[in-house]
Amino acid sequence: YKLSVSPEMDIMEYCGKEWRGNTPVAKRMRKGYEAVAQKFASIRRIRGDNYCAFRATLFQALSQATQLPRWLQSEDFAMLPENLLSKYDWIKQWQLKQKPGKKMGEISDEIKEYLILLRKKWKNISEIKDPLEKQEACDKLFKNEEEEYSLYEALKFLMLNTAIELYNADKSGRRVPVFSWLLFARDTSSNPCQLMHNHLNHIGHSGGLEQVEMFLLAYALQYTIQVYRLYKYSTDEFITLYPNDPEEDWPVVTLITEDDRHYNIPVRMCQETML
Repeated sequence: YKLSVSPEMDIMEYCGKEWRGNTPVAKRMRKGYEAVAQKFASIRRIRGDNYCAFRATLFQALSQATQLPRWLQSEDFAMLPENLLSKYDWIKQWQLKQKPGKKMGEISDEIKEYLILLRKKWKNISEIKDPLEKQEACDKLFKNEEEEYSLYEALKFLMLNTAIELYNADKSGRRVPVFSWLLFARDTSSNPCQLMHNHLNHIGHSGGLEQVEMFLLAYALQYTIQVYRLYKYSTDEFITLYPNDPEEDWPVVTLITEDDRHYNIPVRMCQETML
């Protein structure tokens, strides 16, 4: 049995175990961890299985949630799969985890269930006032494999919806964020249909999120994802924000990566930082 989010551990203790040698890389990583340790006391390792960016982001968002985001409150939120399917026939080729080959007509109800589950969990956890209880509820959720993967399916579908909105906005001459151009400038994702086939359908199976898809995830959740990219220590990309011009009212979650592939999470903000 693998823990999805392992118990917290002192950041510098973790760093000492992982980066012992005196190679330039090890030295840079230690410097990076020292910088993170000025803001956060502990680290929690995230299980690495091509879902780690989702897992780290969602865990952080839920563990600090105090209310249901606006987009989760909308009346027609759960109708999203039906609404999109009525406009875009190609969505029938959506791949569900552990259910490859199922027709989208059949799985539109399942995605609806996943979206409703996401709203329910977010609502329940955000209503817990006691920080310890909230943490326990998050830990419990991320030990339930079936529910956990259902939530990632919901996130992927929300990313597809956001991509379609951005693509249509750009085509009709409205302003879109720069990352949206980059997303659709790739040979493998020049439109939302290709994005689904060549990228979103593979997340969690044969690949994780690429950088440009981190922007898409941030937009889908309306969260700013702040990432300490340790291998970029001492460059201006050491702390990267997705998106880099976030809306002021978007909450912020913080992740750590050593290579832009696997993400862990820092926890326990140091007292002086909180003040």
